[in-house]
Amino acid sequence: MKLLHIDSSVLGANSVSRALTARTVAEWQATHPGTTVEYLDLAVDAPSHLDGNSLGFRAPSDHATEVQRRENAISEALVSQFLAADVIVVGAPLYNFSIPSQLKAWIDRVAQVGRTFKYTDKGPQGLAGGKTVIVASTRGGIYSTSDAGRAMEHQESYLQTVFGFFGITDVRFVRAEGVAMGDAPKAQALAAAERDIKVHTGSAANQAQVKAAA
Repeated sequence: MKLLHIDSSVLGANSVSRALTARTVAEWQATHPGTTVEYLDLAVDAPSHLDGNSLGFRAPSDHATEVQRRENAISEALVSQFLAADVIVVGAPLYNFSIPSQLKAWIDRVAQVGRTFKYTDKGPQGLAGGKTVIVASTRGGIYSTSDAGRAMEHQESYLQTVFGFFGITDVRFVRAEGVAMGDAPKAQALAAAERDIKVHTGSAANQAQVKAAA
């Protein structure tokens, strides 16, 4: 089994989402021995945002410029890495009601017609099904408990949509929200996230035990 571990927070050692992805990956390896991990730090090594050159993967290679071929190689490496993974663990903090632009740039590179989705006469069809995605979702405030909060967030809702568009139906969330609201709310958020990690990374038997003990 191959696991792709992706971080996108720009906060380094102060990042809650990075701590949660590290815990998630460690727990997954503990409950799924033999899992190999590949790491991608988008805050350090993010692809550039799409422009006319980085759309080169959509152009015939024999007509591409040198710059387009270079950008095409980046896109090809990222989509191949994504498709090779059985499990993807994504650190996705909420920045200004959405995801970090670095994570969006990665998504734009792996969203490729004929690789991760295709169009048919019945509409789009995902081509990357059968994977498990675990998103470490962190938020300074609380958005999940009110209609107004849910309307404001375009982080979890967006990721659920885009991975679903790729054909991935098993998208799980490890959520820590309210982490900027004081020590007590942050502690509660981290405890809730730890419970999510146990549920989303354990075997079926372990999940049942955790749920029964909750």
